[in-house]
Amino acid sequence: MGRVLVRWRHLWGPVLMALAMVLLDPLRSPAHAEPGVPVPPGELITDTNDGEITAADKDLVVKVRLAGLWEIPAGQMAQEKSRNPRIRQIGKSIADQHVVLDRLDRVAARKLGIKVPDKPNADQQGWLGEMRDAEGEEFDRIYIDRLRAAHGKIFPAIATIRSSTRNDTVRKLAQQANQFVATHMTLLESSGIVDFQALPTAPPPAPATSAAVEPAALSQASGNQAGGTQAGAAPAGGTNQGLVIGVFAAALAAGAFFTWRTTSARRRPRRRRYHY
Repeated sequence: MGRVLVRWRHLWGPVLMALAMVLLDPLRSPAHAEPGVPVPPGELITDTNDGEITAADKDLVVKVRLAGLWEIPAGQMAQEKSRNPRIRQIGKSIADQHVVLDRLDRVAARKLGIKVPDKPNADQQGWLGEMRDAEGEEFDRIYIDRLRAAHGKIFPAIATIRSSTRNDTVRKLAQQANQFVATHMTLLESSGIVDFQALPTAPPPAPATSAAVEPAALSQASGNQAGGTQAGAAPAGGTNQGLVIGVFAAALAAGAFFTWRTTSARRRPRRRRYHY
């Protein structure tokens, strides 16, 4: 019996560590763009052209096509005209990625029966003209600023469609476009020459409406009735993490108590047994 207790005394540490890993593992995401940042699982979105198509949906498909029509030649100019190796690399990356996004957009447009343009609009042609006339650092500034401003405008439009569309093909395209646009803004900003002060500021936040407040109030009321969260309680994510920490602490305390008991048992003098 003593040998068994000694073995368990040496094993409880690794057992607790394994328990902690099991408990903490569900808190981690299996796929990451970078540490701690999950990648949207696009393969979970169906693409069957199911659902109503609105005018806003059609407008997004057209705008994604227009973006490729001018950003691909702009990226090609960046590779040819810029003297800055970083700008040339940014231009190549964005142009190559827009080739992929443009293909996805045209496939979706055919499925949805949406006619897309085959040349840039007037504004985009004007931006390309500016780039053709510029050289050196002036070209770099125009290229970065024009593309960063354009991406900043379409980014919230994509988010609106992604959150509101009833059509699954549009929904998938919006999610794909969102990932491309977020990547392109990051690439452009990595140049170090974005004029953030020239970008439009966000509109003031709208006041909370009764429709937005009511569900939260109902949720809190039901939670109070069930003995749940009170005002100022931790959010659900924090509660889950606190539960994991609590279980781990309890297991650690149990292991320490077990070790103390086994150690005390070994030190306690054995009682003599008398046979009559």
